[in-house]
Formats: sequence, structure tokens, C-alpha cells
Amino acid sequence: MVSGKSYEEDNLLLLSGLQHFAFCKRQWALIHLEQQWSDNVRTYEGDLLHRKVDNPSIRETRGKVIISRAMPLISSSLGITGTADVVEFHSAEQEDLPEYVTRLTGRKGLWKPFPVEYKRGKPKGGDCDEVQLCAQAMCLEEMLNVKIEMGSLFYGQQERRYMVAFTSQLRESVESYLLEMRKLLNSGTTPGGTYSKACKSCSLIDLCLPKLSTCSVEQYLESYLGEEL
Repeated sequence: MVSGKSYEEDNLLLLSGLQHFAFCKRQWALIHLEQQWSDNVRTYEGDLLHRKVDNPSIRETRGKVIISRAMPLISSSLGITGTADVVEFHSAEQEDLPEYVTRLTGRKGLWKPFPVEYKRGKPKGGDCDEVQLCAQAMCLEEMLNVKIEMGSLFYGQQERRYMVAFTSQLRESVESYLLEMRKLLNSGTTPGGTYSKACKSCSLIDLCLPKLSTCSVEQYLESYLGEEL
């Protein structure tokens, strides 16, 4: 459960960092502690996808759905800030409970928020994308004084959405990750790397050098250079 603590603006973490941290703590530390970054084809493709989506000047209505793009998010109780790719506001139905609906400035009626996060690839094995989306929903809940049960992840490689339920377990994971992030931030420590097949797609692999953390220098050079030493 979220504690009663309220974080000041200077102590807010980037919401996008949750995805990095849940995917790889060392990746998060290299980006958010050491301010290191490197692009590869996957990051370029991801940027292109988000340029099409994250245009705050575009607000459209499709039937009973209002689509808001690049919506700023903040939660003082979680201590995070960021941007939602898309937040859909669905016209409320008669059976919707009051705690799940909100009013929108300049719009008649009641609306149910539904966050959508866009990813370039395909679903991953862990929960890194889900916790990022859940954190967006938790920000919206605080901002709009509403409860949000569901959202979706859109994967560009498959061109389809995956529904995500914001369970108590997923919410607890968000809070747990944020707590760990703050501990590392306060210590200024970058965790060591553990090589896995997921490292091959990471744009920071040449900065991270994950194999060097799990083998001898000779084994590392042999692996990268393909030479017997």
C-alpha cells in the first residue's frame, strides 16, 4: 500500500525509469545515476513509434472514446513523474460505479480513464512493461481521484494490444521497485551486471560490459573477440 509520505518535486523519480529498473537494475543505474546512454536500431525504432503517438497537440474523439496523447503524470505519494503515451477516456456506462468514473473539463458526462503504453517490440518475459503501465494508472488515480482497473500495452512488432489488470500484486511491485530505486539512488551505487540473452538487445551493452562481471578477463576477451588467449 502507498504510504502517507508525500515527495517534494525535487525528489521525484522518472516514471520511465521503472521499466528500466524492472528490466535490469544495472541498466537503470547506468542511465539514471551515471547519465550514460547509447542508441541502437531498437531504440531508434522505439523513438519513431513514440513520435507518432506522443503528440500532445492531438486530441481526438472516436465514438464514445476521447484520446489524449502525451499526458503529463505525477504522483506525490509515489514520488514519480512522467508522461503517458495515450490515455483513453471511455464514456461511462450506467453500471459503472462512481469511484471508477471522473469528469473532464469542457466535456459533458462521466468518463473512465484507460492508459495505453506503446512498445516497439513484443511482450517480454518479466513484468517491466506492466509495472510501468500500472504506475501510470496509479498516477492517474491520484490526479483524477478515481480507480482504474485495466489498461493495455500495444506492441508495434505484433500490432496488437494486450490487456493488463492492475492487481494488488502488480501495484505492490511498483512500490517495491520504487523503494529499491531510492535506496540505490541514495547510495549512488551501480549494481554489477549479470549476462543473459536479453543483454544482446540492450543498447548499453558496450557501456555495461555484462560478461566482464561474470567471467575472467581472458574469457571476456575470448567471447567478444572470438580469439583463443
